[in-house]
Amino acid sequence: MVNIIHRVGIKAEIQKVYEALATIQGISNWWTKDTSGESEIGKTVTTRFHTLEGNEIGSMSFEIKDLEPNKKIHWKFLEGPEEWIGTEVIFDLHQEENYTIVLFNHVNWSEEVEFKAHCSMKWAIFMLSLKQLIENGEGKPSPHDIKIDNWN
Repeated sequence: MVNIIHRVGIKAEIQKVYEALATIQGISNWWTKDTSGESEIGKTVTTRFHTLEGNEIGSMSFEIKDLEPNKKIHWKFLEGPEEWIGTEVIFDLHQEENYTIVLFNHVNWSEEVEFKAHCSMKWAIFMLSLKQLIENGEGKPSPHDIKIDNWN
């Protein structure tokens, strides 16, 4: 199995970072505006991605596997791109001085493929969107995210 890993430090209290990662409203402010569902263990969240013109370009659903306040958020993908089915995202949080450190892991990819490289870059962009949201009050969720190639 192969994984995507990113580390970002956010100048904020850990509770604020946790809420942005663990709630529907929070996710919609840094990842994609079109986020729905219930952010509770065992429940499902659906995210949809659109062009600026409003055309849907992708969607995925994930189950909330674990929520440990101010420590960990764990998702398992149930629907979406074929390569994502069964993969998991884990956000581990801890405080270092005046930074909340987010250790992001998208684990259990079946193989190293070009799409994984694309997703790794996009996750980095969305982690920076999370940082911008919390530090400056406004993230860059889809469809306002940075476009990196012809796949988005």
